[in-house]
Amino acid sequence: MTIAIKIENLSKQYRLGLVSTRTLSHDLNRWYQTTIRGKEDPYLKIGGIESKRRSDGMTDEVPMTREAQMTPKANDERGVNDYIWALRDINLEVEQGEVLGIIGKNGAGKSTLLKILSKVTAPTTGTIKAKGRIASLLEVGTGFHPEMTGRENIFMNGSIMGMRKAEITRKLDEIVDFAGVETFIDTPVKRYSSGMTVRLGFAVAAHLEPEILVVDEILAVGDAEFQQKAIGKMQDLSQGDGRTVLFVSHNLATVENLCSRSILLENGNLYAEGLTSDVISEYLNNRIQDAQIHISARKDRAGNGTFRITDMSVSNGKGEETIRSFDQLVISVSLNTKLAKNTIARIVLGVYERNGNPLFRIDSQNIHVKEQGSFNGITVSTSEINLVSTYCHINVALYINDSLSDYLANAVFFEIVEREQDGFTLHNRNMATILVQSKVALC
Repeated sequence: MTIAIKIENLSKQYRLGLVSTRTLSHDLNRWYQTTIRGKEDPYLKIGGIESKRRSDGMTDEVPMTREAQMTPKANDERGVNDYIWALRDINLEVEQGEVLGIIGKNGAGKSTLLKILSKVTAPTTGTIKAKGRIASLLEVGTGFHPEMTGRENIFMNGSIMGMRKAEITRKLDEIVDFAGVETFIDTPVKRYSSGMTVRLGFAVAAHLEPEILVVDEILAVGDAEFQQKAIGKMQDLSQGDGRTVLFVSHNLATVENLCSRSILLENGNLYAEGLTSDVISEYLNNRIQDAQIHISARKDRAGNGTFRITDMSVSNGKGEETIRSFDQLVISVSLNTKLAKNTIARIVLGVYERNGNPLFRIDSQNIHVKEQGSFNGITVSTSEINLVSTYCHINVALYINDSLSDYLANAVFFEIVEREQDGFTLHNRNMATILVQSKVALC
């Protein structure tokens, strides 16, 4: 067994707000201790958790139950010391040729782990040993210069990864064909759509023969056809060429299809590791527990926070909580305050099966608020949903004036009960193919 990546006692701490220690002497001492002596930052404080210092610079901590980790505290370490641990004491080995799935809710530490592996940022403590070159695709347009053409960016990225010009030239046609940007290859990247950019970025990373390929959630930007091509390419890299792939995604069906082994991150900790099916089951059970927390108290959300979603409910067209196949789906979303005049609001809802397989997407489009405080919520109703019995959850995003104000994954769970209908065949279909006609009402 050949180990491609070995992670030992890896932790990453960020300080919220100011980075300086507020005194020149302390700043100089920090630089001397960390840069010259190679020691730990003497001004890192760990608050909110009883701990004692070990000789290796790590801490022995009182174990916390999952309930304690998930319960908001009045005086936790974010509020008291303005420090936050993005990762805590991660130990992991990844074999050569393995496709490892990394799952977890927003803020669990997935992207931080990939950034450390890709050397975008350095760990606070711990070590990483990697065998071979690492190619990363962490976000749309990573490493691309917007003023340079697609062709020029391919050569620049290849050079950064250590490839010679002859090697890049040999792979050029294959990269362009895979990305499907032949017509625009000599056009500046700034004129590319986000989908074109991500296709070209993945094509470059996958075809320049890295020993380790790191892929974040960005494949969700591409269309269904490209996603299938990308998944097939990652399978070919691991099975045919013996290359290692680390894959982060919220689409659990894709993770289960692509990865034989996965890890689950919770609050920066390695919560579970093992067969992908077992890890996904653990993750889903945890998310159902999270759903017991009222939306207004949920902390695992993204967005600028200007407006927050405070409540959500799901019913059928008759106001009943039981949803049956061929019922309408009525989703009501409440906000924390009324919107001002001339505000543009938009709600986007993604409906998924229990395993993360996307069913359909509802987009309210832009709603123009014409009067002061005209509403503090949105109700969306669909046409009849022809789905078989299944357990579903909804991810919700709230946009105010084109800016993401709030986002919650697994905001609400509900079950569709199958109804017998003569002459009809029911199929659960992918988000890419299903059409849902939605009606929007202000409340």
